[in-house]
Amino acid sequence: MGQSHKQQKDHNITMKGRKTLEITGVKQVESFDNEEFLLETEMGYLSIRGQHLQMKNLDVDEGNVSIQGRVDDLVYLEQGQGDKSKGFFGKLFK
Repeated sequence: MGQSHKQQKDHNITMKGRKTLEITGVKQVESFDNEEFLLETEMGYLSIRGQHLQMKNLDVDEGNVSIQGRVDDLVYLEQGQGDKSKGFFGKLFK
């Protein structure tokens, strides 16, 4: 009788010493490299920027992502900008 339907998961971010991020409520990883991750979360798109970023754990079913590296900033992007990833990055790197 367990519910296997996807329901909204809690979205939380835990940062340890600016070097490790644990993120829950992730719907999908849009893109990533060693300087930026773009995640779709239950609370909208989240951009994580830094240096030497690496994905240490990804559990798509549970919506959990772990990232290590030097974290410089976390930014939630405005809703309603469509699928234009270039638009996200263009606005972020002014």
